[in-house]
Amino acid sequence: MSDMRAALYDGYGPPEVLYEGTVPRPVAAPGEILVRVLTASVNGGELAGRAGKLRPVTGLTGRGFPKRTGMDFVGEVVTPGPPGSGVTAGDRVWGLLPRGRMFGSAAEFVAVPPGKVARAPSSLDAAEAVSLLAGGTTALVALRDKARLRAGERLLVRGAAGGVGSVAVQLGRSRGAHVTALAGARNLDFVRDLGADDAFDYATTGPAGLGRFDVVFDAVDTDLGAYRRLLAPGGRMVAIAFDLSRPATSLARLLATTVYGPRRVRFFSGNPDRALLADLTALVDDGALRPVVDTVHPLSAIADAHRALERGGVRGKHVIRVG
Repeated sequence: MSDMRAALYDGYGPPEVLYEGTVPRPVAAPGEILVRVLTASVNGGELAGRAGKLRPVTGLTGRGFPKRTGMDFVGEVVTPGPPGSGVTAGDRVWGLLPRGRMFGSAAEFVAVPPGKVARAPSSLDAAEAVSLLAGGTTALVALRDKARLRAGERLLVRGAAGGVGSVAVQLGRSRGAHVTALAGARNLDFVRDLGADDAFDYATTGPAGLGRFDVVFDAVDTDLGAYRRLLAPGGRMVAIAFDLSRPATSLARLLATTVYGPRRVRFFSGNPDRALLADLTALVDDGALRPVVDTVHPLSAIADAHRALERGGVRGKHVIRVG
């Protein structure tokens, strides 16, 4: 069996534990396809996994090192899918690793079920496409399926300049909502350019100065109660992040608020399939979404990419170029 390059770490810790190493190249099982990875992106869940902060939630132990990182990918199909799968060798596809195989796309190859990929937008290169992937599927499920955002409603996006928030602003605009964005001071013009009607510096504008909203999209997870109180009657809040310093407590609080109270917080864990990915492709092709790439890093600089995301102040996504 041949080897491939991959981002690895041998123990939980800061970004410095990451390195480019080699692992056995995967073999596509029956019903899977092999994809040569061109790009992956860096997401908050990977930072938490690398630091060992997901263990209280997932029950993961320290066994099984070296561990892998990377959740999403854009690449080219090497081995075709089974008959009727709609996937052939040479197709440019995008996708996320399936649930139960959370990390590992920051590598030269991945083996995945064909139902977990779709054709990537032809108008974008691999780095641009992957910058929309995890954030785009998350924001689409959150605003379209969970919050059922409608034209004319007022939408508040917290963390509006980040990888998910920047897509949420664009989706809100495309669905005809009035979009208010909270971001850092240097990113206010940036989020307005994405489609925000109003933009405020989160460091100087608190909940009391914002008014009422039909939907609150939260990618920050601080002061959720205060922002929940901004919901108008019948309002919906979708929280897609939780406090990694206290993950078990934060998750329990979010799950509880999903059940109780007239102004509910909807918390969800995504598991995108081909239909959702195809919907995202269509939004890109229709011009409703545009990519936001902060920085493209080579695979060998995986530690730098994690370090940059942890520092904050990100516009869009940090991308890992593999192939």
